[in-house]
Amino acid sequence: MKRKLAAATVVAGMMVSIAACGGSDGSTDEAKSGKDGFKGQTLTVWAMDGSTPKQWQKDLTAEFEKKTGAKLKIEVQQWNGIQQKVTTALSESNPPDVIEIGNTQTPAYAATGGLADLTDLKAEIGGEWTEALNKSSVYEGVQYAAPWYFANRVVIYNKEIWEKAGVKETPKTRDDFFKALDAIEKKTDAEPIYLPGQNWYFFTGLTIGKGAELVKKDGDKWVSNLDDPKVAEAAELYKKFQSYSKAPKDKDEATPQQGEVFGKGKVGAFIGMGWEAGIAIEADKSIEDKIGYFTIPGETADKPEGVFLGGSNLAVAAGSKKQELAKEFLKLALSDKYEGQLAKENGVLPNKESLNSNLTGNAAAEAAAPAAAFGGTTPLIQNWAPVENDPNPIKTYLTAVLNGKTPAEAAKQVEGEINKRLAQTS
Repeated sequence: MKRKLAAATVVAGMMVSIAACGGSDGSTDEAKSGKDGFKGQTLTVWAMDGSTPKQWQKDLTAEFEKKTGAKLKIEVQQWNGIQQKVTTALSESNPPDVIEIGNTQTPAYAATGGLADLTDLKAEIGGEWTEALNKSSVYEGVQYAAPWYFANRVVIYNKEIWEKAGVKETPKTRDDFFKALDAIEKKTDAEPIYLPGQNWYFFTGLTIGKGAELVKKDGDKWVSNLDDPKVAEAAELYKKFQSYSKAPKDKDEATPQQGEVFGKGKVGAFIGMGWEAGIAIEADKSIEDKIGYFTIPGETADKPEGVFLGGSNLAVAAGSKKQELAKEFLKLALSDKYEGQLAKENGVLPNKESLNSNLTGNAAAEAAAPAAAFGGTTPLIQNWAPVENDPNPIKTYLTAVLNGKTPAEAAKQVEGEINKRLAQTS
């Protein structure tokens, strides 16, 4: 789960132009009449490692094959190298029919022409999809994928340290959160929060909460928008959180793994994915009973903080000759039954808020769910991919702010590099 969700939020540059070679427009699936209209066909689905738990896969396969008369072949893929593998597959005459795609990767594949238009499917079954989750499935106004499952960051905290600090309730507002960190700082010898200077996914969530964008359109080009006052507000907020931490200002959450730091029992809280608690437990089993979770609080109690939404969409290859059969699979996989089952078995957020009851009993997922409707992603443009390559200029920007530069000065320092990278796929 750790590798899957981390990779789902990483976009690699995809420069290959994809033509839907030998494809169908979806109107001529072979032998499609009546209940057995798809009999004799086999639908190939590429799903990523960890995405399809065994029982979910078994139940869905049985129902799909009974309903359509076709066979279902789910081929599990590894995240390592998947961007190039999918890019190549979509350019061939016989691609996999349905593909799981990281949500932030979707615009790049859509821009190359490799994905089928699913607007009609959205009209048929997508009326209740959570808007924030569906945004990454849409490119230039066209529905090129469907939202499948998601996850976002929460506050993972040490209940024993919070009790020692006299904090009796989990914070409902940002001010409550800061007051709790103040109490930990004054009343215990623990580090209130572990927040490295380059946890840029948390920063992205703060920009989303401020209603800010990391890029803007300048004529026909995309350029840096880090000089936006709203981005500056997010940077100052990040700086305030980081002031409670002893973490290095020039490292990210994986250097070292923040879960390992938390596992030593000397940190009040950190902001991370739910599975990172498992890293802490691996570091020291004794901390397991001390771990709690809560939603990252926003300015007011009725609206959680903005969060970066990582996850996966399901798409149909434009070159697939089984367009209608592929849509039958999507109708089933995205149904309340199987979305709910996936949420329960994998602890991931479903594509509808009405299905969040399936997360009951999973403390980390329950804490993540309220923020999903207020979440977002990195810019959903094809041009964004190179910006994330190391050295990531957003990380450089954050370190500069933490080391004393104003947000405006830090933005000026990195905007040339960001603009150069944004131009790479223009």
